[in-house]
Amino acid sequence: MFQDQMKLLEPYLAAYGYPVLFIVIFIESFGVPAPGQTLLIAAALLAAHGKLNIVLVLATAWLAAVGGDSLGYWIGTKGGRRLLLRFGRYIRIGRHEIRKMEHAFDRYGGWFVSFARFFEVLRQVNGIVAGTMEMPFRRFLLFNGTGALLWIAVWGFGTWRLGTHMRGYEHLFDQAGNLLLLGGIVLVAVVLLIIRRRWRNNAK
Repeated sequence: MFQDQMKLLEPYLAAYGYPVLFIVIFIESFGVPAPGQTLLIAAALLAAHGKLNIVLVLATAWLAAVGGDSLGYWIGTKGGRRLLLRFGRYIRIGRHEIRKMEHAFDRYGGWFVSFARFFEVLRQVNGIVAGTMEMPFRRFLLFNGTGALLWIAVWGFGTWRLGTHMRGYEHLFDQAGNLLLLGGIVLVAVVLLIIRRRWRNNAK
């Protein structure tokens, strides 16, 4: 599935570049099912081969993620729960999932916004949930920006960094920069697993 998406998306990225990356991540971030993370990985791989600029890829992805989530926040303030109940089934969200998200948000609002981007469905609705729960916008923007930065660091910069060393992969683990990168990815993964486990336990 992932490889099929990559093959489908790469020609559009190669032809239209940053605007396509921005649009897809932006619309995914306010609730529309779209392959934003897959496209970010594809763009980073193209950058690793010199077809795109990695700085522009990361900047475009960050702006799209923050902007899309902010639009989702605004939608949430205008009746987000009602919209989720009506259209949530299209992204596998029902009343039970909404209650779980609201419960998690009550306890871990900032963490929820920062790390929701790493989960398929939560990435699409975390702004709407934050707006629905009336989280102060400045606080939301801080955690939203931080979460987007972590997301592009792992899936954008991380993919690019590994991609540029694919030909010399036997020396990958001898380089301090790559060790730090891999350590950061592992750390983020551990934090995500802890948050997910606590969320599931509290939702029971």
